[in-house]
Amino acid sequence: MFKLFEKAVPPFPDEQVQAPPQDLGKFIWHYTKPFKALLFGLLLTSAIIACIEVYMFNVIGEMIDWMQASQPETFFAEHEDELWVMGGIILLAWPLLNFVDATLEHQGLMGNFAMQIRWRAHRHLLRQSTSFFANDFSGRLATKVMQTALSVRDSVVSLNGLVIYVVVYFSSALVIFVSSDKRLAMPLVMWLIAYVLVMRYFLPKLKLVSEEQSEARSMMTGRVVDAYTNIQTVKMFSTNNTEEAYAKQSMQDMLKSVYQQMRLVTQLQTVLITLNALLICGTLGFGMWLWTQSIISTGAIAVAAALTLRLQSMSQWFIWELARLFEAMGTTQDGMQTLSKEATVWDMPNANALDVCEGRIEFDHVDFHYGKAKGVIENFSLNIKAGERIGLVGHSGAGKSTLVNLLLRLYDVEGGAIKIDGQDIAQVSQESLRQRIAMVTQDTSLLHRTIKENIAYGKDAVTNDEVLLAAKLAKADEFIQDLEDNEGNKGLDAKVGERGVKLSGGQRQRIAIARVILKNAPILILDEATSALDSEVETAIQDQLESLMVGKTVLAIAHRLSTIAKLDRLIVLGDGKIVEQGTHAELVEKGGVYARLWSMQSGGFLGEPDQ
Repeated sequence: MFKLFEKAVPPFPDEQVQAPPQDLGKFIWHYTKPFKALLFGLLLTSAIIACIEVYMFNVIGEMIDWMQASQPETFFAEHEDELWVMGGIILLAWPLLNFVDATLEHQGLMGNFAMQIRWRAHRHLLRQSTSFFANDFSGRLATKVMQTALSVRDSVVSLNGLVIYVVVYFSSALVIFVSSDKRLAMPLVMWLIAYVLVMRYFLPKLKLVSEEQSEARSMMTGRVVDAYTNIQTVKMFSTNNTEEAYAKQSMQDMLKSVYQQMRLVTQLQTVLITLNALLICGTLGFGMWLWTQSIISTGAIAVAAALTLRLQSMSQWFIWELARLFEAMGTTQDGMQTLSKEATVWDMPNANALDVCEGRIEFDHVDFHYGKAKGVIENFSLNIKAGERIGLVGHSGAGKSTLVNLLLRLYDVEGGAIKIDGQDIAQVSQESLRQRIAMVTQDTSLLHRTIKENIAYGKDAVTNDEVLLAAKLAKADEFIQDLEDNEGNKGLDAKVGERGVKLSGGQRQRIAIARVILKNAPILILDEATSALDSEVETAIQDQLESLMVGKTVLAIAHRLSTIAKLDRLIVLGDGKIVEQGTHAELVEKGGVYARLWSMQSGGFLGEPDQ
């Protein structure tokens, strides 16, 4: 029974990823639509339950009137049919409907609703460009995903309950009061008007504070996580006090919004209790006066008293639910501003997979300025033959990494095109493009997973033997066999810590090289691939890299020119343009920019440019 409701809506739908709308109502509906049937069922059962509860109050009044008008010995005989109906509704229908209502909410909605939002939001964020993540805290983004999922769910579920309260309880109370005597409804009507005015004053203020609090909470989390993520830097520079002050400022901002919220809560609670006290006294006092005038019965007073007490208790629930709704809406509004941002790099509709037969790469009059008017890459053209090994040379800012990022389509070109085997990479799927390119970077960041998972990352159905062979070729097998994490896992099963913090720079680099060896993609990018290795290990791995390059198209970036001197062609870049190109020997003999760079090297590294 429970599983039927738990599986009613899949929490992890395999659908085409799209950015959610930037309008609040449409944003909420975007995530709510899959659950509309369950929500309608919950609305229906809640409405029936509310009617039964109001009916039970009316039953009390009728029973009192029956008891006054009947003799004890004939009471059950006179009202047998009515009592059986009442008993059936209260003993059978009410518990059964409450079970269905609870199952719809708890099994159908509470778990899957929030989780599906997290899943869909996470899939969308994964497809954002690297600049999106570079401009924000990772912890803040994660908090937005978690908070917004809960706030959307709470908004919808709260709204569902509030509709029932307003439609059923207030309407039924008015009907019952009016049926006894129209004047009995006067205190309730006056209370309702005052109640609406109180809500109109307090709830927008709570919504505004909630938005501020959500942003402050995300910022606080982002700053704290930022310190933990970079704990080595914090320790190295002895900046505990700086980090404490940095986090404290965000905590103070968070606390300021909490104080504002709690002040409003105290004021609201005080006003609400006062209104409820006036409602109770007004209804009972006026009801007793009507009874003394023989206008209403004792049962009517009993119903009015019970229903008024129920309304006053539910009015507090209602206003807190409404406050919770406004708070959730504020959090949702804040989260929407982050989660609804369109990705800057999207696949074309029905994009085909990239088919790499040879590995030819063509930069065709490429322009890229990082959104600015000019600069970085201007009208850049370069043809790389299949299987050709190219070295990119130039000072920092020359455009080397930008060209690599454009080839990987981490950014879209602003002019021209990049083609692989004649196929414009903007027309193929990003996933297929990056599956056919392997890359080793100088700043290798590993996932907080096992050695095996890191080496086999991006490649399915890999055996331990294949992983071990790749590790051996990357000269990583020796240190891997000695690894053990704090959970007792050893070797390939040992976890490396966040960003691979448990390993040295050279060890991380060798894991990255093993990953590339295992991937065996037709296009290989080496960005200072051996920069973190000692000379002995580098010499051993250079031989393996030579073997790895065979039959592949290679782009290599290195400040240590000796590591790329043997490549087929060197491209010297300056201000996003090709300054020189040729083999190492040709460029040295030419006596130009490359020759000066080569002569300026100290210990094999590229020196600073002339001032």
